[in-house]
Amino acid sequence: MSEHRSLPLWAGRTAALLGIVLVAFTLRQAVATISPILGDIRVDIPISNIGVGLLGTLPPILLAASGFIAPRVARGFGLDGGIVLALLLMTLGHLVRAFAPGFAVLLVGSVVALAGTGIGNVLLPPIVRRYFPDRVALLTAVYVCVVGVGTAVPAAVAAPVAEQVGWRFLLGVWSVTSVVALVPWLVIIARERRQRRSDAVAVESPPPALVTRLWRSRVALSITVVFSTSTILTYAAFAWLPEILGDIAGSTPTEAGVLLAVTGIISVPGAFIAPLLVERLRNVGWLIAAGVASFLFGYLGLLLAPATLTLLWVLLIGSGSILFPVCLVLINVRTRTHGGTVALSGFAQGVAYALGALGPLLVGLLHDVSGGWTLPLLFLLAVTLVAAIPAITLARPAFVEDELAR
Repeated sequence: MSEHRSLPLWAGRTAALLGIVLVAFTLRQAVATISPILGDIRVDIPISNIGVGLLGTLPPILLAASGFIAPRVARGFGLDGGIVLALLLMTLGHLVRAFAPGFAVLLVGSVVALAGTGIGNVLLPPIVRRYFPDRVALLTAVYVCVVGVGTAVPAAVAAPVAEQVGWRFLLGVWSVTSVVALVPWLVIIARERRQRRSDAVAVESPPPALVTRLWRSRVALSITVVFSTSTILTYAAFAWLPEILGDIAGSTPTEAGVLLAVTGIISVPGAFIAPLLVERLRNVGWLIAAGVASFLFGYLGLLLAPATLTLLWVLLIGSGSILFPVCLVLINVRTRTHGGTVALSGFAQGVAYALGALGPLLVGLLHDVSGGWTLPLLFLLAVTLVAAIPAITLARPAFVEDELAR
C-alpha cells in the first residue's frame, strides 16, 4: 500500500488496534475447544459418531454462510457495527453451549457462536484496510498471530480445565473474552456518533456487479483455491487430529490436546513473517509452495511413521497454516478498492469454508468405511496437492478489478 503515508500505530487508532487484536483472539475459541473435551461432553450428553462429525463440519459450514452474509452486514451496519454484531453472537453462542441440556441445544449454541466467528473473519481484512491502509501487512501479521494464540490457548487448557471445573464452565468462560473485545468497538462507534461521522457505507459496500463477476477473475479463483485447501486441512485437524493421534500414535487425551495446541503455536512465527513477505516478494508462489510442502510432509509422516516422530509431523501440519495469512494479505494487496476487498474477502472465505466443510465430514466417513486412518490421510494428502496450482497462477502480481475490467 505504498500510496499511503505511514503513521504511528497509535496515531488516533489505538482503539481500533486494540479492537482488532481482541477480536482476533476470539475468532477460534468456538472451534478449538470442543474436540479436546469431546469425551467429557459425551459423558453428560449422548453424541453419536455422526453427531461428532456434524460438530466438526459445522465450523466451515457456518463460516461459509457468514462469508456470503458479511458483505450485506457491512452494508446494513457498517464495518464497526458488523464487528459488534459478530461479538454479540459469539458471546451468546458460548453461553448457550455452556448451559446446553442436550445435543440439539449444544448444536444451536455452536451455530450462533460460529455465525459470529464467520462475520468477524470476513470483516477483519477490510477493517485493517480501513484503519491501517499504511500498514496492511503488519496488522494482518499481528492479528493472524493472535488468531494462532487464540487457537492454541483453548486447545491446550481444554482437557485439564474441564477435568478440574467441568466442561460447561470451560465453554462458558470464553464469553468473557468476546465481551471484553466489544469495549473498543463501542468506544469507536460512540466517538464517531459524537463527531457526527457516518460509517461510510458507500465506501465499504462492494458493487453488486463486482461480487457476481468474481468467478471470472483468475486472481480471485486462485486465492479461493488456496484458502479452500488450507481450510479443509485445518478444520479436519481441529475435528479429528486428537483422535487420530490417540489411535495411531498412542497419545493420551491430554497429550493429543497439547499437540493440537502445538499446531496453533507453531503457526505464530509463520503468521507474522508470511504477510510481510507477501507485500515484499514479487513471486508469492514460493510461500504457497512452502505451505503446501509442510502440509504434505506432515500428513505423510502421520501416514508412514505416526508414533516415531509425532511432534515433528504435528509441527509440519501447523507450519502449513501459513497459507491462511498469505491469503488474507492477498485479499488486500490484489484488490485496488475498498469495495473490492470486502467483495473478495466474502467470496474467498465463503467458498473456502463451504468446501472446507467437506474436510471433517469426509475424513469421518472414510474412517468409518475403512475402519482406519490410512484412507483419510491419503485424502488429506490429495487435497494438499491441489494448492500447488495457485502457487503457479499467483506467481505474478495482478489485480481483481483489472482482470474484470478486461
